[in-house]
Amino acid sequence: MADAKVIPFDDDRSRGGAQRPARRRPGGPARRKADPAAAGDTVVREAPEPAVREAAVPEAAVRDAAVRPLPERAVVGAAGETAAGERAPAGGGTWDRRIAGGLAFLRRRLTGDYEVDEFGYDAELTDHVLMSLLRPLADKYFRVEVKGIENIPSEGGALVVANHSGTLPLDGLMLQVAVHDHHPAGRHLRLLAADLVFMLPVVNELARKAGHTLACAEDAERLLQGGEVVGVMPEGFKGIGKPFSERYKLQRFGRGGFVSTALRAGVPIVPCSIVGAEEIYPMIGNAKTLARLLGFPYFPITPTFPWLGPLGAVPLPTKWTIQFGEPIATDGYPAEAAEDPMLMFNLTDQVREQIQHTLYKLLVQRRSVFF
Repeated sequence: MADAKVIPFDDDRSRGGAQRPARRRPGGPARRKADPAAAGDTVVREAPEPAVREAAVPEAAVRDAAVRPLPERAVVGAAGETAAGERAPAGGGTWDRRIAGGLAFLRRRLTGDYEVDEFGYDAELTDHVLMSLLRPLADKYFRVEVKGIENIPSEGGALVVANHSGTLPLDGLMLQVAVHDHHPAGRHLRLLAADLVFMLPVVNELARKAGHTLACAEDAERLLQGGEVVGVMPEGFKGIGKPFSERYKLQRFGRGGFVSTALRAGVPIVPCSIVGAEEIYPMIGNAKTLARLLGFPYFPITPTFPWLGPLGAVPLPTKWTIQFGEPIATDGYPAEAAEDPMLMFNLTDQVREQIQHTLYKLLVQRRSVFF
């Protein structure tokens, strides 16, 4: 298999649109059967009056158009019937295009004719495969409702800061689907992930392909300056591994490194609140000894895991809401502001308080955990 070509991560590719099918001209087949001249018969007509002869010219033009042969491919009319009067199969053209596109995709993967950026992000694989696998989970299983997506700019860099929860990091994946599917510009979210993600086999490769990168200031700043939307969850393992009794209570946001990165890049900070992820795996215990042996930050014990084995790893079908808040501008600060610890503390606290306030607001509005 040929090696993949590497391109800068801020590369944009255009997509072409499909042409609309031609519509059938009115009167074609029926007129061909009724007119004897259309069948090649000799017709003797009396000499018409001058006024009639003048009107015969456009009628002949219509007759000539009627006998003109239809194209070999059947054209679907407004009523969904072909030119032969048969009912066209619903979605036939769509399935043909999907099959052709899938075969072309497989051919490019086998020949290595695809592109990745310097971080390993594979946009084509993410759009055609990974998003297609995650989308039913977001739309049908968790029924994610997205609010405030317009607060993410249509172009240029932005830093999305969200709360983290759920025992397993499904909230990050659902956040990625929400931005890609609901933003008018179809933007991609590049998540900053912990070291553990890139130490796990298979997960490491998939994370790179999906656009995730190591949670370090250097990588984040390069992505933001390249005009990407970057997502970060400052709570880290403290948020995702907290017990169920502390659900929707934000943990410490670290030392404000994400604020410093946003100040250096001059991009807005978009607070994001996620409701619904806390209940997918209610964590009622933590086997710390087993976690140390496995090298994990925690080993969760839930009402279903490990008691039900693999079945206990199935998340509960809770109803999710993801809301993006008003962006906090950073481009008005001087260049040396990124080194001001007091400013970073104030902005970090502002972002944290805005997320926490929105979480409480969404919880009050929620009718049920599952509906």
